Amino acid sequence: MNATSHPLPRRTFLASAAAATTFTVLKPATVFGAAANSQLAIGLIGCGGRGGWIADLFVKSGQYRFVAVADYFQDKMDAVAGRVGVEAAHRHPWLHGYKRLLEEKLDAVVIESPPSFHPEHAAAAVEAGKHVYVAKPIAVDAPGCLSIGDSGKRATAKKLVFLVDFQTRAHPLYREALRRVRKGDMGEIVMCEAHYPWAGGGRETPPPTIEGKLRRWYHVKEISGDFIVEQAIHALDVATWIIDADPVKAVGMGGQKLRPKGSIWDHFAVNYAFANGVPLSFTCIQTIPEMRDEIVARAYGSEGYIYTDYFGSVWIRGNEPFPGGSVGNLYTDGTVININAFHEAIVAGRYENTTVAPSVRSNLTAVLGREAGYRGGELTLEELLKANQKLVLDFSGLKT
Repeated sequence: MNATSHPLPRRTFLASAAAATTFTVLKPATVFGAAANSQLAIGLIGCGGRGGWIADLFVKSGQYRFVAVADYFQDKMDAVAGRVGVEAAHRHPWLHGYKRLLEEKLDAVVIESPPSFHPEHAAAAVEAGKHVYVAKPIAVDAPGCLSIGDSGKRATAKKLVFLVDFQTRAHPLYREALRRVRKGDMGEIVMCEAHYPWAGGGRETPPPTIEGKLRRWYHVKEISGDFIVEQAIHALDVATWIIDADPVKAVGMGGQKLRPKGSIWDHFAVNYAFANGVPLSFTCIQTIPEMRDEIVARAYGSEGYIYTDYFGSVWIRGNEPFPGGSVGNLYTDGTVININAFHEAIVAGRYENTTVAPSVRSNLTAVLGREAGYRGGELTLEELLKANQKLVLDFSGLKT
């Protein structure tokens, strides 16, 4: 999905792929002129498990300094803020804490809030003139995906970097394999398959209170987008990267045979058709004891086939083979590459923001699969976009 070829409305999705370095707080439009060994002043929105984990990686890179944090929950925020050296006056709690964080003197923000908040937080950050580093998934519904696409476009227009943190797209082996696919080493792509079995995820029922739901958000559909969007998007992102076309329709099934009523689903099986005629067969399931975790995408071409596994290796077999190799600890290594790329792009003043468009495409693919599964049948992308349905949860009663 690029700015010239994508057929969906509001399609000029300009996204960010890049990086930076500075710590004297500079205007985002001029920060690239700073010395390459200076640090960027950044804020963190979302201090949960991944937020705290990634904050440590930003600090360890030596290219950033956290000056503010925001999270609804004081305990989560204080734990991360204490570790990265943010003083109490620059810790912003509650639902609208991100607004107070964006008023601070920051070069950039790292958005690690629950997925349903990403479009709102990203749009506000761009409006405030901050570079944006945002976690996947970018949204939980179609309107949210399109909002992120618009934020990426506005970021480019305002000379801001906007990077979506998919680890696979950063890894050299994945990049080289996909370069060869684009070069035609596999010939014409015939079909693709992907799957994501994961032993984790838990079989919880969401808590009854709204604060409880926000704290245990993974099992709340309106906040996480269900696990096909929150987790399985990793496999769908690679599959759509290989296929390089928009989904046209999906036929879905799935349900709750393992998780209790009121929780998210525990399995999906979706068949997709894409605009270039390539079919994709996709399955994902969670919480099976002793199951081998895999994030696999495999595609077959007229002259060979490609295999990719987030937890294993990447290679191409056929008339033009690529031996590839092990991807190692992709979860960490891919993130570190993106953290460095974010810094580099800001310093260099590169605002092409190439990660946004493919992230919008794969996220819409995941949402389409979820809704087709809920329907228990066929759903087209055109129907999904026309419905413009948002997943909404009533947050009244929360502290602001």
